Amino acid sequence: MSTPAATKTDGYAEGGARPAARARELTKAYGSGETAVIALDAVDVEIERGRFTAVMGPSGSGKSTLMHCLAGLDTVSSGQVWLGDTEITGLDDRRLTQLRRDRIGFMFQSFNLLPTLNAAENITLPMDIAGQKPDPEWLERVIDTLGLRDRLKHRPAQLSGGQQQRVACARALASRPELIFADEPTGNLDSRAGLEVLTFLREAVDELGQTVVMVTHDPSAAAHSDLVLFLDDGRIVDRMEQPTADAVLGRMQIFTRAYTAHEN
Repeated sequence: MSTPAATKTDGYAEGGARPAARARELTKAYGSGETAVIALDAVDVEIERGRFTAVMGPSGSGKSTLMHCLAGLDTVSSGQVWLGDTEITGLDDRRLTQLRRDRIGFMFQSFNLLPTLNAAENITLPMDIAGQKPDPEWLERVIDTLGLRDRLKHRPAQLSGGQQQRVACARALASRPELIFADEPTGNLDSRAGLEVLTFLREAVDELGQTVVMVTHDPSAAAHSDLVLFLDDGRIVDRMEQPTADAVLGRMQIFTRAYTAHEN
């Protein structure tokens, strides 16, 4: 059952500013017994509203698992996760589906656009399925911010990779969600198209007041964020405010050297 965060002994005073999402003692294990793999190890994390947070770490560090657990796409082994004031751990599938539909936007490495629909129809598809009508003024603002005005009647096959990802970004923004999760959103794009998408995510935060969490392996992509969280062995081991590509790269190289030394 959903539990208001204010009823928890978690350090947040009634009526105080609350994160967009947070987790306490979040643990995710795959398998059991001696063969169990701990993907997340008692993680405490807070995602601040109106900010762009990047999550980085070596392969297998748990960064995508963290995003999936925060977004309610994966169950947790133990611990608690909140979206705003709503505790999502323990919600049944129906309520989780409704919560994701109504309050979260998603962007993935694959664009997941329907080839038979044009850009405008793909953007509003989740709301159409839910029987909801978009806010016309907000939708127009999203379309203009993402530069899609002259592409709305085009089907995905008529769009470049960067344009398709912009449509996916608009779809994530269209319902004005509380939180947008982006999992390697530039992974299938060339550098120019990737830069366009990162710029639009940055604008979504600065100009549209959105909250974005992005998993990435690219220091240049992380440099567009306000904050980088670094994961290693299922734990948050460092954080960097106002990151630069060089600073992030230097931090990631420390992970690489430590991993190599451990292997040897």
